[in-house]
Amino acid sequence: MIKLLSVSALVLLFSNPALAIDYQEHDGMLMDHGDGHLMDMAGGMVMGQNANTLPGGCDSISDTREITVHAGHQYAEKFPGRMFAFDTQEFNFKPCTKLTVHFVNEDKIRHQWMMHGLPKYLYPKGMFHLEITGPAKISGTLILPPGDKTYLVHCDIAQHMEKGMKAQLKVGKGDGDLPSIPGLTANTFADDYNIKLPGLISLAESEEKAAAEAPVAQPVVKAAAPVAAEEPAFFSGITIIGLAIGLLMAPFLAKKYQGMSASEAIAYSFEVLRAGIDAIVGLFSSLIKLVYKDKTLPGN
Repeated sequence: MIKLLSVSALVLLFSNPALAIDYQEHDGMLMDHGDGHLMDMAGGMVMGQNANTLPGGCDSISDTREITVHAGHQYAEKFPGRMFAFDTQEFNFKPCTKLTVHFVNEDKIRHQWMMHGLPKYLYPKGMFHLEITGPAKISGTLILPPGDKTYLVHCDIAQHMEKGMKAQLKVGKGDGDLPSIPGLTANTFADDYNIKLPGLISLAESEEKAAAEAPVAQPVVKAAAPVAAEEPAFFSGITIIGLAIGLLMAPFLAKKYQGMSASEAIAYSFEVLRAGIDAIVGLFSSLIKLVYKDKTLPGN
C-alpha cells in the first residue's frame, strides 16, 4: 500500500508541469515590416509600435510604465452575461507616457488588445494593436498623446467586445467614461435577468395571440368624386356659325366658281381673302387716323 501511494505521488509530481499552460513567447519571433508593424507566422502581431517618436505637444516623455494585461474567459465570470474579458477594465496614465503593454492570452483562441483614437500622423489608422492566437504572450510599446482623453481598448474579433472584452484607458483626467465597460459603466442596452424561460414562452404566446385576435384593418375605399358635367367646347358655337354662313353662301359660291378648274378656284379664293384682309387693315387705319387727328406728338 505504501509503495502504491509513493508511486501515485511521484506520478502527480511529474505530471503537474505537463498540466500547466505553456505560454508561447512571441517577442523574439516578430519580424519588422515597417511603420511599427511587427508579426510572425504563429499568429502574433503588433501594429502601431512607437518607442521613440514624441506625439505633437509632448516636449519629453513624462513617465515610463509597463503593464501586463491578461485576457480570457475566466475573467468574464464576475460579469453576468459576458463570455470574454480583460483582467483590468480601466487604465490611467499621465499624458506623454511611454507605455509598454505585455498582453497575455489565456484562452485557446485568438484575442486582441486594440486601442483606438490615436493621432493618425503617428499611428497608422489611429490605433495601437496587439494580437495573439494563444495561450501566448506578446508585447508592444507606444507613447501616449498629450491632453485629457479617454480611449477605447477592446478585442475586435467578431463578438468578443460585445461579449465583454472591452476597457477604457484614460490619459490625464480623461474626457468621460465609455458605455458598456464591464463593472464600470451601464450597458447601452440593459440586460434583464428577472424573467425566466417559462415567462419568456408565456410572453411570446400572449403576443402571438394578441396579434391573431387583432381586427384586420379594412382598406378604406373612397367614394368616387362626382364627375363634373362637361362644359360645351368654346369652338362649338363658332363651328355652328361657320356652318350657317357656309350654307347661306353655298349658292353664291357655286355660281361664282362654276366653270373654274380646281386650281383656278383656289387662286380666286386666295385673291378674295387677300382683298378682304386689305379692306380690314384699311378700315383700322382710317379709325386710328380719326382718333389721333387732333393730337400732336410731344416736342413738336
